[in-house]
Amino acid sequence: MNVTDYHIVDLSHTFFPGIPHAEDMPEESTKKIYDFEKDGFQAHYYGFAGQWGTHVDVPIHFVEGGRTLDQILPSELVLPLVVIDCVAEAESDSDYLMSPEKVLEHESAYGRVPSGAFVAMKTGWSSRWPDPQRMSNKDSSGVAHFPGWSVEAAQLLLKERKVLAFGHEPTDTDGGMKVTADNFECEDYILRQNVYQVELMASMSGIPPVGSTIVVGFPKSLGGSGFPARLLALVPKV
Repeated sequence: MNVTDYHIVDLSHTFFPGIPHAEDMPEESTKKIYDFEKDGFQAHYYGFAGQWGTHVDVPIHFVEGGRTLDQILPSELVLPLVVIDCVAEAESDSDYLMSPEKVLEHESAYGRVPSGAFVAMKTGWSSRWPDPQRMSNKDSSGVAHFPGWSVEAAQLLLKERKVLAFGHEPTDTDGGMKVTADNFECEDYILRQNVYQVELMASMSGIPPVGSTIVVGFPKSLGGSGFPARLLALVPKV
């Protein structure tokens, strides 16, 4: 593969204190512990939850005894990228959940989702970044409204298409209304299938529905359940 044959697109947000995140996660903090004036070099100490910013969740995040960050294989980090475009649905219904029918609609236009793919749900929700209020989209009763995956769509992709990873732009896998009710059934289902997911992906604008490759990078933390991730899409030049 010649990398010059590809556009390399960053699918990760820059992280810093105050960005949108799951409400039960603490804020990130950064402290400069060495600086040029005093020490001749610079270094920082970072404090953050593993589920911070654009991040990867691995099975042990929800499944006791599940695989950890250091147990994800290198072969699972460079995958065919399938982008299912749900922008129109999310614009008309902020509580939209991707259905199996949407997956089949995508396949009728672009072909069957390949085994071993990374499937990303494109909703345009990342255009709201980094405003926490717009990302959570809460109503006057405090109920969040953002799109997500349905368990049925995940079942189709995992059981019949054998995909290896999922990704989406909002803070959670399940839609906002479900998250408000502490219902994480789809995230739980996905991680129980021994695959991983990436949350808070950056804009997928310009990424074609099929034909690209995604490279997922994160530290190899012993026993880790999640970590900020750097995602790169390799999009073939035409």
